Amino acid sequence: MAVVLEGGCRVTGIRDGEPTINGTLSVWPQIGRANGASAISLRTMEFAPGLSPGFRNQECDEIIYVLQGAATILIDGWPYPVQPETGVYLRPGAILTVDNPGPEPFVLISSQCPEPLATSETLPPFTSPRSSETLPLRQPPIVRLADREAIPTADRWYRVLVDDKVGSTQATQFVGSIPPGRAPDHFHHYEEVLFILRGVGRMWTGKTRTPISFESCIYLPKGQVHCVENTGDDELRLLGVFYPAGSPSVRYDV
Repeated sequence: MAVVLEGGCRVTGIRDGEPTINGTLSVWPQIGRANGASAISLRTMEFAPGLSPGFRNQECDEIIYVLQGAATILIDGWPYPVQPETGVYLRPGAILTVDNPGPEPFVLISSQCPEPLATSETLPPFTSPRSSETLPLRQPPIVRLADREAIPTADRWYRVLVDDKVGSTQATQFVGSIPPGRAPDHFHHYEEVLFILRGVGRMWTGKTRTPISFESCIYLPKGQVHCVENTGDDELRLLGVFYPAGSPSVRYDV
């Protein structure tokens, strides 16, 4: 069940609400214009075993993180085998098809920036490039967390996955590590969604708070004073996407 904190910060679970089902794909939209976001979204995409339809968004960058399972994602027909802890960039107009060999579901965490007003166009499975497309993109739109440098900031670190180097000029995707304790309250000049990958803690906005843990989905409005507190004995790790693009190290203390 969603919790709304001061300033419109929203905290939900990964599968709160009823999914929309299309072929092998079930989608849980957790954050978007429908519940208070200005432009960014966050949704859970779960693919059952098999070949999915093709999906295309004409007007937005889509930033994806592989949470669970191993599969081949096909972007405009070009195949990319992927596993957990992988970031994926879909440019506007790109067609996504997923071939999940099973037996487990294949789970993605997706953000659209800006969230399109129209739903994704559904197409037949797109499994080979068009004849006019002889080469894949020069920069593969796939980034493994293990291949990205950890950038320290005080007592924590972050690793950027999707940014302009991969092709997205609209948004930035990163994974960050927070040690036990609470950092100073701060704010950003962008809209942000977070997904908790590991650990337990509290989400603070102003003087309000709520518990967070693995699979918590969080929306932070632009300019909202907030803080993630790690209440555990080990690392709290989170996935973040923000729009417009920038550096995860930029924040403004209060």
